[in-house]
Amino acid sequence: MSEQKKSTPAGDVYEWYTRGLQLLESGDPAAAAQLLERAALAEPNARNVLEALARARLSTRHYDLARQDFGRLVAMQPDDDYARLGLGLSLARLGDFSAAAEQLALAVAMRPDRADYEEKLQQVRATLRARTDPRGGGHTPS
Repeated sequence: MSEQKKSTPAGDVYEWYTRGLQLLESGDPAAAAQLLERAALAEPNARNVLEALARARLSTRHYDLARQDFGRLVAMQPDDDYARLGLGLSLARLGDFSAAAEQLALAVAMRPDRADYEEKLQQVRATLRARTDPRGGGHTPS
């Protein structure tokens, strides 16, 4: 039996995707990422697979891979608010707060009804202010 045969999970791409989603939702993003990586290799243009993989990578703290995946989603569909949110979160985790704020602001503009998007944007903007304020975070003297 070849090495590839041993490492290929049972089932087809759709089964890998659905099992990956189940693992992601049940709190096992590392196992989900393994299945979803396999599915993404087999179906590289499947947006639903790529989004699930990006979520799993963000949850497993593989921020650069998540940034790449969410970036691909944005390139495929620029008006995807969730992809913009994920890209912004990934960029923030990588320390690129300016780029993160830009992506999060776009997500908020697309979905102003989402308070969670606004909250993430405000957190990133607060971090930017704290890093640029020479007084150490914008605290007012007492």
